[in-house]
Amino acid sequence: MKKFSIISSVIIVILVIAYGLVGNYFYNFALNANTEKEFLTGNPHLAQSKAVSAEVAKTSELADVAFSKKHPPITTSIVSSDKLTLKGHLYENNNSDHKWVIVDHGYTSNNTLMVRWIRNFHEKGYNVLAPDLRGHGESEGDYIGMGWDDRKDMLLWIKTITDKDPKAEIVLFGISMGGATVMMASGEKLPSNVKVIVEDCGYSSVMDVFTYQLDDLFNLPKFPVMNAANTVTKFRAGYDLTEASAVKQVAKSKTPMLFIHGDKDTFVPYEMLDDVYNAANVEKEKLIIPGAGHGEAEKVDPEKYWNTVWGFVNKYID
Repeated sequence: MKKFSIISSVIIVILVIAYGLVGNYFYNFALNANTEKEFLTGNPHLAQSKAVSAEVAKTSELADVAFSKKHPPITTSIVSSDKLTLKGHLYENNNSDHKWVIVDHGYTSNNTLMVRWIRNFHEKGYNVLAPDLRGHGESEGDYIGMGWDDRKDMLLWIKTITDKDPKAEIVLFGISMGGATVMMASGEKLPSNVKVIVEDCGYSSVMDVFTYQLDDLFNLPKFPVMNAANTVTKFRAGYDLTEASAVKQVAKSKTPMLFIHGDKDTFVPYEMLDDVYNAANVEKEKLIIPGAGHGEAEKVDPEKYWNTVWGFVNKYID
């Protein structure tokens, strides 16, 4: 009996250690802001689609470069609720009539890679605020918030705008993780200044997208790997992956929302579009771009993309 008890105790200790090691590995793999995300390099789900026109892409890239030279941004910052200094780029617009947009970047990206969207909004007379999300670019942070902690940071960025311009009419825009960020922010108590939200290829929930990637990259099941990863995330980052749901937040939203996705997106699966769209109980619209992979909707059909964006946004911005 004593021998059995010792063996059982040893097995339990081994399982607990293994659980912690597995959780820590996947936390570092996906959420540690200081580790290289090697799985993104050469990832076939991020390969450029054949639907992207080289000629159209070149024209847009040249326009982005010209814009960046002509409009150097002002660096601004906020201090988050957990005392992180978060940086952002502000592009003021002399032609603006209280029109503002916050443009959020994607996973492992930063605001300097959002010039395409910054430029298009600026050309339409918007003041543009482009934050570096926590753990990205020039912002502090040891972990990636996946939109969940970032949603609270969005409230602070919004406040910087309304403090500066109490009559501001604000668009929230985000792509990929930035899309999830604005969707997650949509379920919070937003000031009436926030008039409309546009999300491009955001995921339905952090647990859903991680479970999908776990199967795709490692052919591993959700249990017990995601359970272990969540335990470590709660300990090291202070948030619960199971709570980080765009679907649940969108269901609480009172702000009109445009949902965009490419139908060839296999990184954040195209099917997630319906999950978030169907959850919304607000004035809404969805734009599906045929042939577009992850984050490629604007590149594949920029004319349809921007016509749809302005057609929707202009209904709510005076």
